[in-house]
Amino acid sequence: VLPFPSQVVYNRVGKCGSRTVVLLLRILSEKHGFNLVTSDIHNKTRLTKNEQMELIKNISTAEQPYLFTRHVHFLNFSRFGGDQPVYINIIRDPVNRFLSNYFFRRFGDWRGEQNHMIRTPSMRQEERYLDINVCILENYPECSNPRLFYIIPYFCGQHPRCREPGEWALERAKLNVNENFLLVGILEELEDVLLLLERFLPHYFKDVLSIYKNPEHRKLGNLTVTVKKTVPSPEAIQILYQRMRYEYEFYYYVKEQFHLLKRKFGLKSHIRKPRPRPEFFIPSPLETEEPIDDEEEDDEKWLEDIYKR
Repeated sequence: VLPFPSQVVYNRVGKCGSRTVVLLLRILSEKHGFNLVTSDIHNKTRLTKNEQMELIKNISTAEQPYLFTRHVHFLNFSRFGGDQPVYINIIRDPVNRFLSNYFFRRFGDWRGEQNHMIRTPSMRQEERYLDINVCILENYPECSNPRLFYIIPYFCGQHPRCREPGEWALERAKLNVNENFLLVGILEELEDVLLLLERFLPHYFKDVLSIYKNPEHRKLGNLTVTVKKTVPSPEAIQILYQRMRYEYEFYYYVKEQFHLLKRKFGLKSHIRKPRPRPEFFIPSPLETEEPIDDEEEDDEKWLEDIYKR
C-alpha cells in the first residue's frame, strides 16, 4: 500500500484545461470525502514574501486530506517551515494556450455570452476586436514578451528571475518538475493524465476517467470551450514560436517526461496521431513522438520517494 498524501496542490496553469479538471474535482471530493479547497483569486499568481507566508499558512491549516487549487506560481512550503505538499499540474502547447487565452479574454465561452464582459469590462472595443495577426506582427504588448513567458513561472516559482524569459527560469522550472511534482501532464493527452492520476492518487481520483467520459459531464465541459477563436497566419505563428522558444523547450521536456512515465507504468493508451507539424514550426530535439526506453526502475519505490519529498 502506497503512502497516502494528505496534502495535494494543483497550482493550475491558466487555459490548460483546469476548469474541466476542477469540475471533476468537485464531483470527486463529494464521492471520496476529501476537502477541496479552491480560491476565487484568478489574477494574482505572483506574491510578496508576506503573501506567500500567509497563503502557505492558510493552506497548511486546512482540514486534511485536502486538495488545494488556484492559479498561482509554485510555492516552496519548506522555505517557510511547512511540509511540502504533493504537486500536480497540466500544461499544453504554448501557442494554443496563448490563442485560447487571447480570445477567451475578448469573447468568453459558451457558458454565457456576457462572460467576457464580466472578465474584461474595461477593455476598449478596438482592443477587443484587435486582429490577432496585427497584434503579433506589429508587436503589441499582449503578443510579445514578457507576457508570452507564461507557463514556466508556474513551475519556476516566486523568485523575481522566474518572470524573466531565459535559461535560469527554464532550468529552475525543470528542477522543480523533477523534485516537487508528482505529475505534470499534457492537455493533448488528457485521458492518459487522468488514468495516471487515478493510479497515483486513488484516494482523490478513483473513477475520474469514467466520470470524465460520462455524457452529462462532457456536456458541461463543452460549455467551457472558448468562442470565436481563429487561427493566425503561418507568418504570425512562426513569430510566436520564436518568441516562445523557452516555453516550447519546457513543453517538450515535460512531454518527454510524461511519455517516459506512461511507458514506465505500462500505459497502452491509444493516442490520436498528431497532425503533421506545419513547415513554419521549428522541430525541437527534445520532442519525442514515441516514448523512448528508460532504465528499469522499481515503480512503487518511485512513488514512495516522491510522496516523501
